Amino acid sequence: MNKRKEVANELVELMEKVDDAQIEAFKKIIESSNRIFTAGMGRSGFMMRGFAMRLMHMGYKTYVVGETTTPAILEGDVLVLGSGSGKTSGLVAMAKKAKEMGAKIALISSNDKEGIAEVADCVVKIETQAKDKSDSGKSIQPMGTLFEQGLLLVCDSVILDLMEDIDTDGAEMYKNHANLE
Repeated sequence: MNKRKEVANELVELMEKVDDAQIEAFKKIIESSNRIFTAGMGRSGFMMRGFAMRLMHMGYKTYVVGETTTPAILEGDVLVLGSGSGKTSGLVAMAKKAKEMGAKIALISSNDKEGIAEVADCVVKIETQAKDKSDSGKSIQPMGTLFEQGLLLVCDSVILDLMEDIDTDGAEMYKNHANLE
């Protein structure tokens, strides 16, 4: 089997393991929050930026943590974190600070037991290896690649669910697309 098909098969298997009840809880937190803040480190951070962008296209007030125009997080907001290990020290500290401010925490991770998961209001578990130095684990892909791809697919599938919930489509969302390009 060629590598492209192996990667595609890994993604199909991965997505079949995502718990629908966890996705539903995640959607409810998104829909009930005043504002949505997203964060992740490295490649996971890129996926979270893409999620924030699509939420903005739908009309949600959304921010990427670390940008100069990101305001203070407050009670009634949610911090959505993408972290393979769920234990990245900067993200753990961020989650604890957001919790102190009264915000909810949503985590998408392969770790639903420790670190950020301990303070999260909801966790969507992506059942795959996190990045490690040995490249061991379930994936043919190196490091945390399968998690990062799964993170993107989970976020994009949640966007589709939210679009259905608020009865919008891509044409309507495009009205919020950047136009100074």
